[in-house]
Amino acid sequence: MSMSWPTDSFTRAERRALAQPDRATGPAKPQWLTLGAWRNTALGAGGLLALLVLWWLGTDVLASPDGFIRHFSPTTAIPKLIVLLSGPDLPVHILVSLRRVLVGLGLALLVGVPLGLAIGSFQRLNSATSPAFQFLRMISPLSWMPIAVMVFGVGDDPIYFMLAFAAVWPIVLNTAEGVRRLQPAWLSLASSLAATRWETLWHVILPGVLGHVLTGLRLAIGIVWIVLVPCEMLGVSAGLGYFILDTRDRLAYSELMATVLMIGLLGFLLDAGARALYRLATRSHAA
Repeated sequence: MSMSWPTDSFTRAERRALAQPDRATGPAKPQWLTLGAWRNTALGAGGLLALLVLWWLGTDVLASPDGFIRHFSPTTAIPKLIVLLSGPDLPVHILVSLRRVLVGLGLALLVGVPLGLAIGSFQRLNSATSPAFQFLRMISPLSWMPIAVMVFGVGDDPIYFMLAFAAVWPIVLNTAEGVRRLQPAWLSLASSLAATRWETLWHVILPGVLGHVLTGLRLAIGIVWIVLVPCEMLGVSAGLGYFILDTRDRLAYSELMATVLMIGLLGFLLDAGARALYRLATRSHAA
């Protein structure tokens, strides 16, 4: 689309300068190369280091030399974690837990995104379903555990149900909010171009709500990762939750603390991956 400037306000050279990008500034640096990004990274690393120091002070320095809490110190848990990761057992339990998380999140996305699109598009449907969804959302997923076991039996199926139940609500609510926040001009433009409903959904609505969907997915990952461990403590023979019970029964407290540390590390990496995916999607959409 061409843009004309008033001839009585700008000279020809000024109009040419306004119409062309400023090449003197050069290409913008990637966000991760900026000084602010490095400063934030350093502050985050400092916070993690401070947490590690507090952990060490509480278990190795201030605790009694013969105290039980010494079993949970970082000087024993971190080396034990390295040993466990190089062995055959812990990697298998990690993979089983990650598989359950991916299946639960996949089911939640399959249900949550279409439902959120429908709720955000139709006000009457939103009014009809909002009280029921708010009621169900406030029920702890763990409270469904005995019912899920009775319905689905022992194994992975009840875990998939509880993880999907926990993850679906932030996805539904954020997707619906994304639909409501769509610019009306986008929809009007699609209508003026005689776009079909499928073209409008695929090229306008879905790209417009993608950021909200990914925000809901990040929230869902945090909830699912918290719910996963207690779910794996019931009726299964693999997974990080099961491995924690196994280390407790064997009185292997350093392995127990190493597993807890691994759970925190994996959760941190999953959240970082979700944030990176959100930044990538929003950057490509803005481009």
